[in-house]
Amino acid sequence: MPKRTRFTTWRPLATAATAALLATLLTPAAAQAAPRGSEPVHSYEDAIREAVWVDTGLDGDRDGKPDRVAVDIVRPRETARQGRKVPVIMDASPYYSCCGRGNESQKKTYDAQGRVARMPLYYDNYFVPRGYAFVGVDLAGTNRSDGCVDVGGRSDIQSAKAVVDWLNGRAKAYTTRTGTTRAQAGWTNGRTGMIGKSWDGTIANGVAATGVKGLKTIVPISAISSWYDYYFQQGAPLYDSGPEWLSDYVDSPDARAKCAAVQQKLVDGAPRTGDWTPLWSERDYVKAARKVKASVFLVHGMQDLNVRMKHVGPWWNALAKNGVERKIWLSQTGHVDPFDFRRGAWVETLHRWFDHELMGIDNGIDSEPMADIERAPGQWDTSRVWPPSGTRTATLRPDRGTQAGVGTLGLHRGHGTASFTDDPKLSETDWAAQIDKSTPEKAGFTTPTLTRDLRLSGSSEVTVTATPSTPTAHLSAVLVDLGPATIRDYADAGEGITTLTDRTCWGASTTADSSCFKETKAKTADVDYTVVSRGWADLGNHASDHKGSPLTPGKRYTITLDLAAIDHVVPKGHRLALIVAGTDQGLIDPPADKPKLTLDLSRTSARVPFTGGATAFARATTGAATATPDATFLDGVREPRTTHPVPEASQ
Repeated sequence: MPKRTRFTTWRPLATAATAALLATLLTPAAAQAAPRGSEPVHSYEDAIREAVWVDTGLDGDRDGKPDRVAVDIVRPRETARQGRKVPVIMDASPYYSCCGRGNESQKKTYDAQGRVARMPLYYDNYFVPRGYAFVGVDLAGTNRSDGCVDVGGRSDIQSAKAVVDWLNGRAKAYTTRTGTTRAQAGWTNGRTGMIGKSWDGTIANGVAATGVKGLKTIVPISAISSWYDYYFQQGAPLYDSGPEWLSDYVDSPDARAKCAAVQQKLVDGAPRTGDWTPLWSERDYVKAARKVKASVFLVHGMQDLNVRMKHVGPWWNALAKNGVERKIWLSQTGHVDPFDFRRGAWVETLHRWFDHELMGIDNGIDSEPMADIERAPGQWDTSRVWPPSGTRTATLRPDRGTQAGVGTLGLHRGHGTASFTDDPKLSETDWAAQIDKSTPEKAGFTTPTLTRDLRLSGSSEVTVTATPSTPTAHLSAVLVDLGPATIRDYADAGEGITTLTDRTCWGASTTADSSCFKETKAKTADVDYTVVSRGWADLGNHASDHKGSPLTPGKRYTITLDLAAIDHVVPKGHRLALIVAGTDQGLIDPPADKPKLTLDLSRTSARVPFTGGATAFARATTGAATATPDATFLDGVREPRTTHPVPEASQ
């Protein structure tokens, strides 16, 4: 891990300021002790609620006036009276009016004076009494903001960055949307943390990638790191529409009437060919990770099939290369907020994280294990660093078996060929269910039964040498844990959770804004196999991830598919499988043709990160019995659900 010098440059001053704040509220003896956490000592009911409109410096809707974005603020009244400045927790979102936030789809509501009465989620209820301000920003083109939604581009990111600039005295804001009376942010010390799930967390990533001063930490939950990877993977289309559909989904009526030109740019800049364009470069935050100064607490569901785990690996690695202070939670869920899969531990951890990063309280969270990983529903493990020390890549090689398309997976180079014909009606669940059966739509390869646990941590690659029968072909590569388990049912509508009727409360409430939310529990499934990691590509992108070309039928091509990052333990007694096939129904769109593809097994391999590397793999498979393939049908979760490409739609 990088040396933690960043904290020591500001912690003493911040800790002293926090101690001074609490000293006014504690007995003299208690005040002498260093604070271990902010306490709910301020009145939420009496909190100041106000709105300002921040000038973004852009004119996205081309009305001849700079766009202003609406910023709703809830902050402690006591600190304002005493002249004490407070840090800010900020959630910038396109969903505050169109679609709602969280598991209960809450929207902002306002009083007769236009001040926010209910702020969605619990952040304001919980943190404002503890001495924070909470700021909810309407992205440009949504709710009460001017401008246009450009789906992760300059307008989206500037919407939030301008607010961070205003909080730090570098931008202008006004008390009304069209007026000239200036609003000042003299009540804050400028120290800002951004949080949000899905599109909101994506904006946090993008703003951090600008290097804006004053942004001290971000907490991206199920967030996008590169918008190309939301719509395509190596040329393979993940959805049948582009960002223009998503923009129209969240646009305010005013923006919808003014933003036709922006909509057309989204159409023109995101061709369905899957080729990389300047539009995607503008929306690739990974390449700008070198600018990130904020710490990052990343949360993602390892079975998120909306904002897929592909968004974790490159971003995490780029942040590590830049020496960014990081923390990560990886759950078994799909597109679900940690408030809904590990509520108590999440609120406590988030509280400590913000106390440390924004108030400078030396509570030790920076020296605790970096990673929390869900091993089974509700059962969590930790790692000091992630991926864990000793993780090394092993090259696994598929080989022919006794039946066509039913082969072996090991450390020695394979021989011969394996063929399959793309069937767009079938998915990874169909392939895995018949892994030991010769079927025409997939090629499957399995290890012997493991004699030891085998842990995969990080991102894998599968290099395929294939000969197509048609000018177009898509490929899928899937790693599967073959063996019985109880897992979160990520393919269910709740994506691993069930929402109950009882409520628990997290912070203070008013008549307009309750801090009480419906409880949840794990939604589980008993399965015979678990899909561990996935990757897709258009074989036409064999020469470049960024540009495709027609294939020559009968010609051999080699391409390397990037599989999503993962942390999974394949238990003793299970097997690990690699499946190579065509269209993964529900997760990628099919090509124009239905090709037959023939794999050259001597030139096909998988590079998989194991704790202990190839040595650990060899030990886990040495002396193991090779399964005798039969026609047994294995049960798994239902097939992946096809949804519109809306980053927040699933939960």
